[in-house]
Amino acid sequence: MKLDNRGLLIVLSGPSGVGKGTVRSALFDMPGHDLVYSVSMTTRAPRKGEVDGREYYFVTREEFEKRIQENKFLEYAEFVNHYYGTPADIVEKQLAEGKEVVLEIEVQGALQVRKKLKDDAIFIFIAPPSISALYERLKARGTESIEIVNARYEKAMREIKLAYLYDYIVVNDTVENAADKIMAIIRAEHAKTERTIAEYNKLLGITEMNKKG
Repeated sequence: MKLDNRGLLIVLSGPSGVGKGTVRSALFDMPGHDLVYSVSMTTRAPRKGEVDGREYYFVTREEFEKRIQENKFLEYAEFVNHYYGTPADIVEKQLAEGKEVVLEIEVQGALQVRKKLKDDAIFIFIAPPSISALYERLKARGTESIEIVNARYEKAMREIKLAYLYDYIVVNDTVENAADKIMAIIRAEHAKTERTIAEYNKLLGITEMNKKG
């Protein structure tokens, strides 16, 4: 029996090259879950094959900036003259429906969300098994110059030092192991007393919470 009917916002974050997307995909491939991926909103035009509401919510720049003024984003950023952000109202609707909303974002975006929802979201930092492994992963992409790889590596090193701001640190030694740990965290969070005590008391017909001591 599930005592906590509200969904959880699970923020998966970590430095570039750590394998966030791969771990998230493995997590979604696991059976028996209510996970939904948080779709971002953007001002860029749809690419061939992209569908509004699936890859992104596509809006005009004016609409996006209006939402910024109305504080309707959990986080947002601007890259190459286009905005990208996480719409707060859509996430809230999914959480109210009992869905587990997974937000896979960069470290700076995660810190924006933390400022707004420190006590209402689970922040998981995905870490590399070693610094050398992270550098090799960045190089293995083979699509960027060594200068860009080194710049990404330096940025990653700065971000790794921010892991203490997260609730959990999961080492991506193997994708399957990392996904298993994240699923265990989600299930454990739903069993926390602070999330379940009200429904538990209703279940037992208790009108007042038992006092400790």
